[in-house]
Amino acid sequence: MQSLLELAPLLAFFLAYYLRGLYVATAVLMVAMLALLALDWLRTRRIPPLHGVSTALVLLFGGATLLLHDKQFIQWKPTVFFWLLALAFLCSSWLGSRTLAERLLGAALAEHLQVSERQWRLLNLWWVLFCVLLGALNLIVLRYFSEAVWVALKVGDSVLTLLFVLGQVLWLATRQPRSPAKASSS
Repeated sequence: MQSLLELAPLLAFFLAYYLRGLYVATAVLMVAMLALLALDWLRTRRIPPLHGVSTALVLLFGGATLLLHDKQFIQWKPTVFFWLLALAFLCSSWLGSRTLAERLLGAALAEHLQVSERQWRLLNLWWVLFCVLLGALNLIVLRYFSEAVWVALKVGDSVLTLLFVLGQVLWLATRQPRSPAKASSS
C-alpha cells in the first residue's frame, strides 16, 4: 500500500504531462507531493525524511519552474535529489550506529536474511554509487535527448531503483550462511 502511495505523485505527473504539458505536470506534482505528506502525517503522525526532502525539492524547483517559466529547474530536481541522497548514504557510513542502507532495508530483510555489518557497509557504498549514476544519467538525458525522453526516464528511475534493490536482495541471499540441514544434504 505504501509503495502505491509513493508512486501516486509520479503517476499524476505523467498523466498531467501527457494531457497538458510540463508546466501543468509540475504544478500537479507539487500538489501531489503535498498530498502525500498529508497522508503520511494522517496515517503515521510522522513524515518520512525521504518524502520530506523530495517534497521540499519539488516545491523549490517546481516553484522556480512555474515562476520563471523555465523547465530546466524541474528537470534538475532529480539530479539534486539523487546527489543529496548519495551524500546522505555516504555520511551515514560515519554517522550513527547503522548505515542508511541498513535503516531503509534492514526491517524488511531482518527476518529473512542475516546481514553482517561489512555487507551493510558494502550495500551502502553501492547506494552511493547508484545515486551518483542516476543523477548523472538525468543530466545526460537533459543534455542529449528530448523532453519526452526525460519524462520517460522518470519511470526508468523507478524501474532501475526496483531492479537495484532486487539485485541487492539476491546478492545478500547468495551470501547467507548454510544451515546444518542444508549443508549435510549437499
